[in-house]
Amino acid sequence: MLIRSVVLDASRELVDVQTVRGRIADVSAARPGSKPIEGDVIDGRGGALLPSFVDNHVHLTQWAASLTRIDVSGADSAVDLVDILARSNERHGTAILRAQGFRDALWPDAPHKDILHNALPCRRAAITSMDLHTLWLSPALLSELGIDHPTGVLRDHDCMEGLGALDKLDDSGAGDRDALAATAELARRGITAVTDFEYADNRAVWTRRSQAGSPLVDVDFAVWSEWLEHELVLGTSTGSQIAEHIALGPLKVMFDGSLNTRTACCHDPYPGGTSSGLLLETPEDLVDVMRRAAEGGIRPAIHAIGDRANSLALDAFEAVGGGGRIEHAQQLLPADVARFAAAGVAASVQPQHAMSDRDVADELWSDRASIGYPYLSLHRAGARLLFGSDAPVSPPAPLDGVADAVWRTDDERAAWQSEEALPFSAALTAACGGRESFETGDAADLVLLAEHPATLGNRDVRSVPVLATVRGGVLTFDGSTV
Repeated sequence: MLIRSVVLDASRELVDVQTVRGRIADVSAARPGSKPIEGDVIDGRGGALLPSFVDNHVHLTQWAASLTRIDVSGADSAVDLVDILARSNERHGTAILRAQGFRDALWPDAPHKDILHNALPCRRAAITSMDLHTLWLSPALLSELGIDHPTGVLRDHDCMEGLGALDKLDDSGAGDRDALAATAELARRGITAVTDFEYADNRAVWTRRSQAGSPLVDVDFAVWSEWLEHELVLGTSTGSQIAEHIALGPLKVMFDGSLNTRTACCHDPYPGGTSSGLLLETPEDLVDVMRRAAEGGIRPAIHAIGDRANSLALDAFEAVGGGGRIEHAQQLLPADVARFAAAGVAASVQPQHAMSDRDVADELWSDRASIGYPYLSLHRAGARLLFGSDAPVSPPAPLDGVADAVWRTDDERAAWQSEEALPFSAALTAACGGRESFETGDAADLVLLAEHPATLGNRDVRSVPVLATVRGGVLTFDGSTV
């Protein structure tokens, strides 16, 4: 295709960009009425053509499902949340009442299965927390799932297993259809590739989905430790294609919990002094599973949020070699910052989390030696930054992530920890999968924006329209039809 009359940077110089067989074939000064070498013509209308966005951390099944769930993100207590459910109850018939988005770290009361039963007797209800680390189930649903739990509030690994059990209750195929449809929404947002960290047998899931249709983004799916041996027997490695636009991604290991649940593993105790969080694997087991994966060509992606978890994860990367990724890296000792680049470990971070977590982080992580959400420190130390959303924890909105990394505020408050704000160019590169620009021969994975985001401020950059998305030289979203 020929993409006519676009700018490539903050200047006003117009160019035409020709793609051939999925690659950039030519970039030249714009010529009115120019003809394509082959294919269609897209009128760029003076918009900005950039490398497309990459969301390096999503939970695609959960995000697709969240679009139809009750939003309880505004609940300020367990009782308040149940009141929201009660008001929505009748609209959902006999289906499982699904809600999403609560954050209980600063609540005056605690979630419990009895609160759900008292307000909604015998109702099957499941509420997932904002960070996907807590699943709150009603007694009726616990019974149906065969889960015996004293409070009905499942954290961390128990939460992941509970979510998997819930998915198995739905054998209608709706989840697959919703997930494939959600990739069209990702394309509408300028995204051409994602890493899917859904807790599931993702090879089986995406093989099944590929038979129903092709996703409109390239999907690298994570393999969790439970399914690693199967991948090793198959002899597949990170990057191996299993279907068109679907490939094996990294090994995923949950090494600690989350900030909201106070289970992120820290060097210092949380307020009250009773806990410093917890490790979900021993350091020795982490090294063992990473080494087995690396020997099979599968690169690791280790979930580490607290500073102690990050220190130990870096120890493991140094012991195993070969690099990989740390997911989240929300709290780091200053001495650990330089270890990322030295060990070839990318920091896969979610800038929107810094904004949604700022109040909880101030409450639970204040007055510590570590740095919270240390994006500039990592950038200056030479670490590779990869941006993602962790959807549905945050929406897959790449330009929101850029703005949050640059301005460190998404409301009327002053910038939070502004000393860790990134330069705009570094943030945009991280949102584009590490691609700062493109040139002849590069993959034609592109996004056309109405304006170049580098010319806009905090508020406006978040709402700049996506005019078109191109993956491998093929249009996956055409804004002119909207």
